[in-house]
Amino acid sequence: MSHSNGSSIIPCLRYRDGHAAIDWLCKAFGFERHAVYENERGRVEHAQLTYGNGMIMLGEVSDNAFGQHIAQPDEIGGRETQCACVTVSDCKAHYERARSAGAVIVDDYAEKDYGGAGYSCHDPEGHLWYFGSYDPWQPA
Repeated sequence: MSHSNGSSIIPCLRYRDGHAAIDWLCKAFGFERHAVYENERGRVEHAQLTYGNGMIMLGEVSDNAFGQHIAQPDEIGGRETQCACVTVSDCKAHYERARSAGAVIVDDYAEKDYGGAGYSCHDPEGHLWYFGSYDPWQPA
């Protein structure tokens, strides 16, 4: 299996307003557009955003067969069943960037006992994210 040094596990998210989500994720979290595909109505059918050698994919909420398996956070009491964890080199700067862009902070920035620092937040559509400087790939 070849994945060009990128992640072989890629979180997929759904947003009601795909274009606004892409703009916000790039501004607030530092993601970069890798690919964005629209349908004939101009809605985001599929997008790939990168951060370092990681990637997320997203599309707009739809009532198709796959979409029926996914609930948006505001449909289930603002909760999530998964949380994307992203390793960042300067966690404090990332936290400040996200907070100033309007991220709703869930767990404030803190130095962690196990090393590094981290924080968690919600994006504008309520998805939960965790950002931290602890790199689980590095030997303990």
